Amino acid sequence: MDSVSDPPFHEAYKILFDKTRNTIQENNGFDGDLLVAAEECELPVIDLNCLDNSDETVREECKSHIARASQEWGFFQVVNHGISSHIFSRLRCEQEKVFRQPFEKKTKEDKFLNFSAGSYRWGAPTATCIRQLSWSEAFHIPLTDILGSSGSNSLRYTTHFYKPFIHHSYRPYTQYQSNYVNFTFRRSCSIQFATTVSRLAQTLADILAEKMGHRSSFFKENCLPNTCYLRLNRYPPCPTAFGIHGLMPHTDSDFLTILYQDQVGGLQLVKDRKWIAVKPNPDALIINIGDLFQAWSNGVYKSVEHRVMTNPKLERFSMAYFLCPSNDTVIESRREPSIYRKFSFREYRKQVRDDACPGFSHTKEVRTYRKHIIMNEIVGYVTEYKSEEG
Repeated sequence: MDSVSDPPFHEAYKILFDKTRNTIQENNGFDGDLLVAAEECELPVIDLNCLDNSDETVREECKSHIARASQEWGFFQVVNHGISSHIFSRLRCEQEKVFRQPFEKKTKEDKFLNFSAGSYRWGAPTATCIRQLSWSEAFHIPLTDILGSSGSNSLRYTTHFYKPFIHHSYRPYTQYQSNYVNFTFRRSCSIQFATTVSRLAQTLADILAEKMGHRSSFFKENCLPNTCYLRLNRYPPCPTAFGIHGLMPHTDSDFLTILYQDQVGGLQLVKDRKWIAVKPNPDALIINIGDLFQAWSNGVYKSVEHRVMTNPKLERFSMAYFLCPSNDTVIESRREPSIYRKFSFREYRKQVRDDACPGFSHTKEVRTYRKHIIMNEIVGYVTEYKSEEG
């Protein structure tokens, strides 16, 4: 039985589950929409300590590995990133406190925990079949909600690498002490995480630009704390007979995403035209290229389709940072001839919203998606329904 903190998935999706059961019975136990298990793999690993090495050859080799992984995989993981395992443990604990609050409180309370209005989301409101279902809940939090206005200047121009944060103790927690949840979550480990990944994102973006022959201030000028955000994710156990998406297949609508995930697993990506499961690494952060970087690089760096699968017994937590520009920022390919047209982030986001609206078709025949707004021609890359992840 679901707890008072869980979204009403079974009630909301009852018709979809019944429809799928009927389809399986009619087809002697087979449903083409159900998902096949994916082979597990380990993403390329980048040791960020190499960027501080006194040997220039080692530093340049590390940068080349970052660029190569972004071209060939669109995903990689980094270690020695400046966040200790203690902070990761605290992040998990703080997320549990937030998501354990009653569902009614999360959905109806204005400025819940002082997060921006409308930050809480769950499920997939426009789903018309099991394949489009997202069995998850999330908080979308602007970085300034975490850091406050004082964080803007300190993040904007910092490019140095970082040492692990000092461990701090904190008081025990009782289940519904909302004010204390807000205080510890927003002012302790989350600040440390947000500060570190913000700097890391800028560093990686600059490296990827440099490996294309560009040394510009584009990312520092356009991707600021008030345009970037964190997303806290929880994927409840899904005890069904079907392979259910925790998060729909999608590509990210940003420049870069930095992900911390727990050890439950479930993240999958497309590699060589097949789904592969990402093996959790307790010491690593996962980096992936977003749609905007693919356009900015003229297709050199790949924005790869990925998804999250549910676990029948275990809940999964993750926290993602999205490097986004302001709405007025113009994205223009840095190489000629360009396979993309020039577009603003505002224009792009409008297309994302239009694609996710209830009137959008979700059939297998649909082959256009958010990227058609920026591509002169779509060649060899198609997808079905695109979920709005941001």
